[in-house]
Amino acid sequence: MDDEFYLRYYVGHKGKFGHEFVEFEFQPNGKLRYANNSNYKNDSMIRKEVTVTKAVMDELKRIVEDSEVTREDDNQWPEPDRVGRQELEIKLNGEHISFTCSKIGSLLDVQDSKDPEGLRIFYYLVQDLKCLVLSLIALHFKIKPIPV
Repeated sequence: MDDEFYLRYYVGHKGKFGHEFVEFEFQPNGKLRYANNSNYKNDSMIRKEVTVTKAVMDELKRIVEDSEVTREDDNQWPEPDRVGRQELEIKLNGEHISFTCSKIGSLLDVQDSKDPEGLRIFYYLVQDLKCLVLSLIALHFKIKPIPV
């Protein structure tokens, strides 16, 4: 289907504590899958799955469309390195696009890049997406139902 919306984000690195990463994806059916793997102090992987409403999916789609990230090109963005890598994959309005770059520590990394404007759009979109996902996961798993 051309109007199906899909989004996947990954950020991670391989270091002293093994392969550490955060990954989430929104599937066209509204399923949000979240994984956080940190081996620091022998932590285990956290995996969560929730189903979000059409309104949440519509808002997510609006956030991505408003960012205009699909107009960007990652050719001038910093390549993944020992610090880590980020991946963003989007299917939107019949278009399938994916971005790959190194982990971005701060806006200073963005400003020092070869494409600061494009990378800034990516950076802020990723911040918004992470905030939304972490809020959805926290709300879903921490709120206790009200007994009737």
